[in-house]
Amino acid sequence: MAAAAIAVQGSVQGVVRPRRKPCWTGTPEIYFAKPIDNSRLVKVEDPRRGREMRQFGVALGCLFLLVMTFTWQHFKAIEYGYKVESLRVTRDGMLEMNRTLQLEAASLRAPDRIDKWARAHGMEPPQAGQIIRMEPSSSESSMPVMASVTPVSVVSIP
Repeated sequence: MAAAAIAVQGSVQGVVRPRRKPCWTGTPEIYFAKPIDNSRLVKVEDPRRGREMRQFGVALGCLFLLVMTFTWQHFKAIEYGYKVESLRVTRDGMLEMNRTLQLEAASLRAPDRIDKWARAHGMEPPQAGQIIRMEPSSSESSMPVMASVTPVSVVSIP
């Protein structure tokens, strides 16, 4: 009775003690290995199931080919895009180089520059009668050209 009085007295004072969890929550599960011999079983082939599987395989193969064709075309389009862009960059570089070379050729063909260079290297302007024009004049361009021999003098300096 004294123990009951102490338990009642503890609950009366408002102290609630938590319950302890039991260390054993249930029965243990035990598994036993049972050997099963399936060597005497014979599989019976179902023709309907085999036909369904073949149809499924063909459909899956067609789907695979369709997806692979689409993927191949997609990657080829991307590859061609990269090729076009690289060729465009190459073309732009070549156009810029062409402009630069045309400007350089124009500056090298300038008569003032050629005259200065020739005078710096000891050349003189041609005298009258030293210039022989090779192309026919505009009035003679429609007529046939006759071959002619012009005397050439060779000057050698010892």
